[in-house]
Amino acid sequence: MTGGSRRYAALLGAVCFVFVVLATANSGGYRYGIGDQAFYEPATQLRLHPDFFPRDRALLNSQAKLTVIDEVLAGTSRATGLELPSLFFALYVLSLVTLCIAASRFADVLGFSPWATAMFLALLTLRHRITKTGANTLEGYMHPRQLAFGVGVLALTASLKNRWVWAALWWTLAAVIHPTTALWFGGLIVGGVLLDAVLRTREAAAYGLLAAALLAVPQVAPRLASLLHLRSAWIMDPTWAAVLADKDYIFVSTWPAYAWLTNLAYLPVLWLISRRRHDAGVAHPREHRLLTGALALFAVFVASVFFSEARVAFAVQLQFSRVFWLIDLIAAAYVAWWITSDRAAMRIAGQWTPRLALAIVVVLAVGRGVYTVRAGGPDRHLVRLDIPDGDWARTMRWLRTQPADWLVLAHPDHAWMYGTSVRVAASRDVVLESVKDRSISMYDRSVAERVAERLSVLARFAEMDTADARAAGRHYHASVFIGANTQILALPQLYANGSFTVYDLR
Repeated sequence: MTGGSRRYAALLGAVCFVFVVLATANSGGYRYGIGDQAFYEPATQLRLHPDFFPRDRALLNSQAKLTVIDEVLAGTSRATGLELPSLFFALYVLSLVTLCIAASRFADVLGFSPWATAMFLALLTLRHRITKTGANTLEGYMHPRQLAFGVGVLALTASLKNRWVWAALWWTLAAVIHPTTALWFGGLIVGGVLLDAVLRTREAAAYGLLAAALLAVPQVAPRLASLLHLRSAWIMDPTWAAVLADKDYIFVSTWPAYAWLTNLAYLPVLWLISRRRHDAGVAHPREHRLLTGALALFAVFVASVFFSEARVAFAVQLQFSRVFWLIDLIAAAYVAWWITSDRAAMRIAGQWTPRLALAIVVVLAVGRGVYTVRAGGPDRHLVRLDIPDGDWARTMRWLRTQPADWLVLAHPDHAWMYGTSVRVAASRDVVLESVKDRSISMYDRSVAERVAERLSVLARFAEMDTADARAAGRHYHASVFIGANTQILALPQLYANGSFTVYDLR
């Protein structure tokens, strides 16, 4: 390795380190076992330990059968000897490093200055929710879609350079990691190329067709939705859809006006800054594919509204609204260039310079990150590889030592109330974990029926008395009942600490 290569590698390593730290801090710190790991962790454990989750296997497999990531994670754990907490953290860091490198290459292809590239990376560390999509730009835990997103940016960058073999390879890898995230990148890349070709050959006709399609939405949508309301396995019946009612990002008809305005605002921002780059003579020769790709994704989203409102299961499961995550990335890149490199913008701002702009954003990222971690309380750290100690964690550790076929009856909302789910912290079946079980029910009607029934029966869990607990235990063949110490039951006690008591239901 030459001296220049070593300096470049050292600089890239330093940039990635700062990026990972800032992104983690702005996500509230890295925490194991939270969020969507309530699915990925037990699904991986099931591949490592086939005797685990005998009662919840069908629920977990209803989503796990759609991907191979659980098998990949389990195989990696076996091959490396890493326990899941360490493996998940390693993949979390890999996800952020991949995003940092991919974003840097993306900016380089677009001809960004070092200041614009640094600004782009700084903006990416500012975690935020993509409005009414259920997705954040960053997560404070390992999520496969985060790694797939970074790999997807590599595929997008390769496509802008017309390196189609590399684009296909990166896209395939993203599809293995998280299929739907890869699907949106495929739409952005292929849709951008195809729509750009149409616009270049028949520009006026294409714009007219697009305008006519958008004007036809109010007239066509109700009729199409009515037509698609057929009794079929493809359609979500009222019971199935009702289980997802608390997911306010799934059905677009529930979006408030601000959600539409926020997500639609991306397109004019992209168009205006794209025009500024074109007028300044700095646009990449194939950069127009980004704008046409964003338009293609938006068109796909609009088309999907008909089907999701008709409760077509496949359309709901794909969650088309998440295409705005990709559009958000392009918008962040364009805003970074505009702030640091558009001479007209800097003239308007007076003393505004790229160095000052970057300093402001970096200070914002550092301050916001420190505040976000500290706001989590005294037990919140920048990185936590294990489940925080406490009465809930101690209860789970005891439960983990008990037979693998035990079914636990706990508060349906225990995961968000106490930080981790029974499946993650104890590797045991649980009658209901309302947040994650609702999400998983999106992929299977029978799971949705199971969740709906259990939500109804356990709606007043905190008020259950001994007779109620016994009845629920018999109904679900549960082994134990975990109650807060304010909920005293006349049942044999198997374990107790300052906050929780485990009662025998057998």
